[in-house]
Amino acid sequence: MNSNGHTVIGKISYTNSWPVFHNFHPSALKIPAEMVSEVPAILNQGMSQGTIHVGALSSFAYGEASDRLLLLPDLSVSSDGPVNSIMLFSRVPIAQIGSGTIAVTNTSATSVNLLKILMEKAFGNKPEYISAAPDLDVMMEHADACLLIGDNAIRASWQDQGYIVTDLGQLWNEWTGLGMTFAVWAVNRDAARTKPEAILEIAEAFADSKKEGLRNLSPIVREACYTIGGTESYWNGYFRNLIYDFGERQQKGLNLYFRYAYEMGLLPQEVKMELWSHNLLTRVKE
Repeated sequence: MNSNGHTVIGKISYTNSWPVFHNFHPSALKIPAEMVSEVPAILNQGMSQGTIHVGALSSFAYGEASDRLLLLPDLSVSSDGPVNSIMLFSRVPIAQIGSGTIAVTNTSATSVNLLKILMEKAFGNKPEYISAAPDLDVMMEHADACLLIGDNAIRASWQDQGYIVTDLGQLWNEWTGLGMTFAVWAVNRDAARTKPEAILEIAEAFADSKKEGLRNLSPIVREACYTIGGTESYWNGYFRNLIYDFGERQQKGLNLYFRYAYEMGLLPQEVKMELWSHNLLTRVKE
């Protein structure tokens, strides 16, 4: 906890989480709170160490620190089919990549590990992964395929580059029959124990913000057009296609992802997802 006793809330910077954050204002809370917007690596570290008490983090980062975190109920960034912002660009169909080279951005462990799981488990491919800055043309000079995520993937998908484009959300859905969860909201277990009232107020404020964000997407859509480009109809479709709940179907998909990640040695321990609730813990059904 920081010295002034404030509750520290982590904000993920990706566009896809905007509907949950747009109407969330720490200054409107009764408890003293501050929000930090950081690159994922710093958010993940802060949540794990407890210097950030509650907030959003990538699914894989949650998996790595799940013994120190509890999931806030009914909040996620998930897809049940195409996610439209995690794309593999390749010269040959994905099944034929074999032991070729794939360039990946080092900014998203969740997406990179999803790619590794799909490559190995779904196709029996054993490619070599190289880390590269998220620039499609440069990546494809050095690799047979490349993974782009977030705004970089979205911008690249607007142009016809002549590559085969595979949406990893869609691929996961076709292969498993389940959805995929890319980000979750969690609370550090110590904070949940020592500041239950603060966490309750924050969890309720996030739930209200999500409801309001999805009820009125237009300011969020306008902001996306302004900062990233594209049309209002594109962004409307993009946000409406994503799932911001974390129900049984999302939990099942994420459980499977964690199981495969553990089997492949990508995660050091098995993940037992536990949901925070104001009074008690609820273990997510396996």
